[in-house]
Amino acid sequence: MVYLGLDLGSKTCGISISDKTSTIASSVEVIRYKDTNELLLNLDTIVYTRNVDAFVLGNPLNLDGSVSTRSEITFDFKELLESRYPTKKVFMQDERLSTVEAERLLISNDTRRKNRKKVIDKIASTIILQAFLDKRKNEK
Repeated sequence: MVYLGLDLGSKTCGISISDKTSTIASSVEVIRYKDTNELLLNLDTIVYTRNVDAFVLGNPLNLDGSVSTRSEITFDFKELLESRYPTKKVFMQDERLSTVEAERLLISNDTRRKNRKKVIDKIASTIILQAFLDKRKNEK
């Protein structure tokens, strides 16, 4: 099963994808968008060219586990995905501190600040998707 990982922001969306065995998450790209329709059109291309079976959408909960304003927006986007792709399941994955982890990883690899800003969302989406894949593997 191929999962598409999404780290939804207000102007960007980090994209990652799993291999067919649902073992390894890899970064794909960062989509910069002006409105949701533009984002969905970009996702259409990825979903159909990469034969995506399901989505893993990062859920930005507050640190105490409560639902944040951004989390509510993400749930609305989940509903959009479910209506646009009715045959594909959308899973929510806790993404607390994924961006912090991505930032640390990029810093440890001596990535310049200017370059970190360009890729941090896709690295965060890869961290989110890999956490989901690992959790599913451990549940089996």
